[in-house]
Amino acid sequence: MTEPRPPADPRAARTREKLRRALLAECAERPLAEVSVSAVVRRAGLGRATYYLHYEDLQALAVDACAEVVRQAVDALHAWRGLPDPAAPPPALTLFLADAARHADLYRSLLLPGGSGPLGDLLHRELRERSRRERELAGAPQAGLVASAVAAAFTGVLADWLHGSVGGTPEAVAAEVWRLLIALHRAVR
Repeated sequence: MTEPRPPADPRAARTREKLRRALLAECAERPLAEVSVSAVVRRAGLGRATYYLHYEDLQALAVDACAEVVRQAVDALHAWRGLPDPAAPPPALTLFLADAARHADLYRSLLLPGGSGPLGDLLHRELRERSRRERELAGAPQAGLVASAVAAAFTGVLADWLHGSVGGTPEAVAAEVWRLLIALHRAVR
């Protein structure tokens, strides 16, 4: 699968936004597997040729439409300053998980059990990079190792929670995953 091309001009950005909104609206009514390119372009008021100028297939559009969830996840896990309190996950993490639960059907189609799939790959890559960068800025040892462990753990737990292999409310999962991620950071000194 090719990555979506960045928009070259404001018209392309508007077109991509229309397509993303149309896809999300379609997915609110039916699973992604039942959504067609025809339904998306009809809802967006665009033609198929325009669609294929921007996206290779529906999965590429879905990943692009869900990219904001990746940014939210990464930001939620880094929404603290100072020494992290294992008993108090950042409120942004709980809010992120509550929002993810509302869109679970769509995310499950892109984030497979264990954390694979196009959304899982993107989340892992972005989270690993942000964690590595912040760990390096803090002068912490083994930045790459810990960043990979944090990204893999969070992506896997999120996927398994969305697929029902890990139970709990958003609040409970936030608390547990927060303690797990802090332990990973503290394991390497």
